[in-house]
Amino acid sequence: MNRLFIAGISFLCLCQISIAQPDISLEDIWQNYSFMANSVPGFNFMNDGKHYTRLERGRINQYDFTTGKLTATLFNASEVESAAFQGVSDYAFSADESKIMISSQSERIYRRSSKAKFFVYDRKAKTFDAVYPEDKIRYATFNPAADKVAFVYGNNLHYKDLATGKITQLTDDGAKNAIINGATDWVYEEEFAIAVGFKWSPDGKHLAFMRFDESGVKEFTMTHYRNGAYPEYETFKYPKVGEDNAKVSVHIHDLSSGKTVKADTRVDSEHYIPRIRWTGQQDQLCVIRMNRHQSKVELLLADAATGKTKTLFEETNKYYIEESVLDDLHFLKDKQHFVWASEMDGYHHIYLYDMNGKMVKQLTKGKWDVTDFHGVDEKNGKVFYQAAKEAPMRRHEYVVDLDGKKDEQLTTAEGWNAAQYSSTFDYYVLTHSTINSPGSYVVYDRSGKQVRTIEDNSYLKSRMKSYDIQPAEFFSFTTKDKVDLNGYMIKPRDFDPSKKYPVFMYLYGGPGSQQVVDNWRGQNYWWFQMLAQQGYVVACVDNRGTGARGEAFKKITYMQLGHYETIDQIEAAKYLGSLDYTDPARIGIFGWSYGGYMSSLCLLKGNDVFKAAIAVAPVTNWKWYDTIYTERYMRTEKENPEGYANNSPVNFADQLKGNYLLVHGMGDDNVHFQQTAEMANALIMANKQYDTYFYPNRNHGIYGGLTRLHLYQKMSNFLDEKLKGPSGFERSPKSMKQTIKLVPTEEAPKKKKKKKVIKP
Repeated sequence: MNRLFIAGISFLCLCQISIAQPDISLEDIWQNYSFMANSVPGFNFMNDGKHYTRLERGRINQYDFTTGKLTATLFNASEVESAAFQGVSDYAFSADESKIMISSQSERIYRRSSKAKFFVYDRKAKTFDAVYPEDKIRYATFNPAADKVAFVYGNNLHYKDLATGKITQLTDDGAKNAIINGATDWVYEEEFAIAVGFKWSPDGKHLAFMRFDESGVKEFTMTHYRNGAYPEYETFKYPKVGEDNAKVSVHIHDLSSGKTVKADTRVDSEHYIPRIRWTGQQDQLCVIRMNRHQSKVELLLADAATGKTKTLFEETNKYYIEESVLDDLHFLKDKQHFVWASEMDGYHHIYLYDMNGKMVKQLTKGKWDVTDFHGVDEKNGKVFYQAAKEAPMRRHEYVVDLDGKKDEQLTTAEGWNAAQYSSTFDYYVLTHSTINSPGSYVVYDRSGKQVRTIEDNSYLKSRMKSYDIQPAEFFSFTTKDKVDLNGYMIKPRDFDPSKKYPVFMYLYGGPGSQQVVDNWRGQNYWWFQMLAQQGYVVACVDNRGTGARGEAFKKITYMQLGHYETIDQIEAAKYLGSLDYTDPARIGIFGWSYGGYMSSLCLLKGNDVFKAAIAVAPVTNWKWYDTIYTERYMRTEKENPEGYANNSPVNFADQLKGNYLLVHGMGDDNVHFQQTAEMANALIMANKQYDTYFYPNRNHGIYGGLTRLHLYQKMSNFLDEKLKGPSGFERSPKSMKQTIKLVPTEEAPKKKKKKKVIKP
């Protein structure tokens, strides 16, 4: 009787365990998207600060921000009778919200560029007219009065008078792979994050634009295979290290006189113009100019009538100045001040200047970095920002007075806090997550009072419990160079400290980046959980050069990208291999893009530590990458031959001992397939065996259809084959004097079904 009872209980327990602990599959992650968290896209706030709009099934709907209730439908695509119109791709309001710019049939060009059919919807007159009926155009943008629209077509800048329908072509020399007016070239778009190259003046009387002469830039050709008898070739201008960049100039057109003047950007040396911005003062354009080394930035004030410029402000840095600070420039409506961000005191902070270029006040200060500048509430004298004050892995939201006297923390929950503010700063949506819990989206008012919850991902959080998720735990350790590094670790399911588990490391490691953050990690989190279920210790460490730890920590890699990063990752692998429950002979590492570059270096330079590495879309020699990014951190190969030679994986192919999987998209316009092809050549010439997967027509992201599932199946199989079995070679890692602090974050969160975007 007792034995039967015990046997029955045991059977029930086993059944419960099997039900409660299902295995995660790659199909769940990359085909069915069963664990995709619900998200709330960015808000299109209305001018009143109390409403926002959302594109839903061809309708532009307006909602009350405080209640989430639908208050009006501002546009309905089903009511449009036009053969040229085929649904809404995107939309934008005019400044006074009287008109809506509707884009249709949008077609992506590169990462941020696109072309589409554009239409103007007049909300009062209920009219719907094509901006340029003949063809797709780029970047159709209202002037402040909403009576004119500027756009780019055929690499020339135009504007249309909406009252008369007349189109005026401002430039006539535009030509593919030669001259671009009003848009940017590939490298500006990729590295300066700017695609639109024109700006209306606040009064709408002038149109400033950038002109790119890329005729002297060398071309790169990609080959596409699309089921034709012959492949298709795509050729575009791509300036590689040390080669000629496009020559960029700034021009200002006066609509009333029809006259165009060229701004004096003082072309005395090679330089970049990453931004142009109207100051708000009468006919005054700010032209931001950087030297080619990107170690000096100047704010030039150009007179719209003459093009003459004077220097408002300049800053130099012994290393480099990142493009991200350029978006923190904000000219105040008092026309007497501007806000600027800088690392001049060793950390990224916000400063107030007057229009003579003199610093008035450092608004934020401390041994921590401002990580996002949200804007200025000038009416109430407030500056809103996000910062890593508490720890590099976490974020909170703050507001500081324009006089710098009062600095207030707005958020309290541990983890990652990020806010989107309404146009008046009266309300904000706070997104909060942790590394083990997907995001919640909550509306707050100016006083910090919670108004409503838009989405809390409760279903996914609940589901995670049924999958017996192993919580990611943060840790830190000290390297032999006395550097404290942060990491996180996911231990295997049914963890047994007496066993020896293989170690799988993930990294990115590039300048200013972070992976070790208390923030929801998306789809890779689930792959890592799957690997942990299968018996891997999964770990990630942020090396020197990464962000939110000040300028010195980040910029130590200057002129030698890959050097300190590789040292730190090898140290991390040795530390992880020294733990009682890991097998030092079975350590693998994976990275994508810069991470693929790093995983390659780690396997080659750390060939006595790493047994396997996966490199997806890696840079293998910096001389094959673009000018702006590479020279910012490395200068040119001519200036820095040792930095390039000593830190490019292609030069160390003969040091391969472990197992190497090399993956690349053949349609990658960013990190070219050339990088992997040349690496393969080097491995062949060194008689080194390796695995490779290539993806025709896929770009840097390698996606589309079942592509991601296919890739992750290959990577998972590779790890099982190369890491799960016995070690392939003998090693005796030297023990290191290191300390670790394992800090469990919080209870493991929960899971969800299909990918879905929630309506606020």
